[in-house]
Amino acid sequence: MTLNEMELQTLRHLIMANDTTSCKMSAYAEQAETPEVRQYFEKAAQTAKDAKNQLMGFLK
Repeated sequence: MTLNEMELQTLRHLIMANDTTSCKMSAYAEQAETPEVRQYFEKAAQTAKDAKNQLMGFLK
């Protein structure tokens, strides 16, 4: 499957957005004061990282 320029650009933006979200959620988790809040942000970070990896699969 070949992606056109617009699809590649959109994919790049989505990958970067998920990477940014993962980094922010990890930072929030580190600053969390309660285990529940830490766990919430860790899960959100992992979800964003998984989405990024899945999107990167379209580039292969």
